[in-house]
Amino acid sequence: MASGSSKLAVYAALVGNLAIAVTKFSAAAFTGSSAMLSEAIHSLVDTGNQALLLYGMYRAGLPADARHPFGYGKELYFWSFVVAILIFGLGAGFSIYEGVHGIMQPTPVENVMISYVVLGLSLVFEGFASFLALRQFLRQKGEMGFFEAVRRGKDPALFTVLFEDSAAILGLMIAMGGIFLGDQLGLPWMDGAAAVAIGLVLAGVALFLAYECKALLIGEAAEPEVVEGCRALLNGDRRVVRVADVRTMHLGPQEILLAADLDFADGLTSEQVEAATGELEIKLRENFPEVRRIYLETRALT
Repeated sequence: MASGSSKLAVYAALVGNLAIAVTKFSAAAFTGSSAMLSEAIHSLVDTGNQALLLYGMYRAGLPADARHPFGYGKELYFWSFVVAILIFGLGAGFSIYEGVHGIMQPTPVENVMISYVVLGLSLVFEGFASFLALRQFLRQKGEMGFFEAVRRGKDPALFTVLFEDSAAILGLMIAMGGIFLGDQLGLPWMDGAAAVAIGLVLAGVALFLAYECKALLIGEAAEPEVVEGCRALLNGDRRVVRVADVRTMHLGPQEILLAADLDFADGLTSEQVEAATGELEIKLRENFPEVRRIYLETRALT
């Protein structure tokens, strides 16, 4: 399940994008700008995406049951993947379509000042939402580099919001530049070109998010330091002769499944082996709280 801080970032992005979408649609109606309409669609898609992420967080928090004995944690990964598809299909697709239409049949943007005001305010709102997401992301990434932290991150809600907001800020700057150049140079097709550029930015972000979410959705292992730490803890027990194998998989951002094959020393009774596995499970949970589901396959060498 995603952390409370991730939820805060998603809620902030949802409220901000909804307000921005309404404002942009109004401005697009007044100005006739293709770039502004693309930005409005972008904000509307982002609003729906945040709602889907919140739904994914809710579903991921449901308790395990008979049909889903390992819980619903991976629902967050599924809905994050859906969000990436929507960004590509709706956000990028419509922006590029509207941009091509604006290039082929350009019309001058009216009431340019309204566009500047709306885009400027949108930058402020998007910047605030992005700041919340970035602050939480930097807190989680520790000493890792930015892209390494994204690649190794297991909370798609957080980095999805972060990249969506970053794409939104870049899109706003592109829209503002396209409207400005079209107005100053008397080239109304620049507005449509800006819409196409926004669509390409969204397509790039969507493909990157889809790639990251796919790895988590199909079952990504825990980080190497966690795997090796668990292996060392198991090997450190005097009753264990050998740890034959350690397999892990993320069931959610903060929930890991661990399965290990252990060879125990000669002479141990079945009761002693059972007691040892119970103690090792307790130690694993104490040292690695995110390892919540543990399955130790035991083999006594007798």
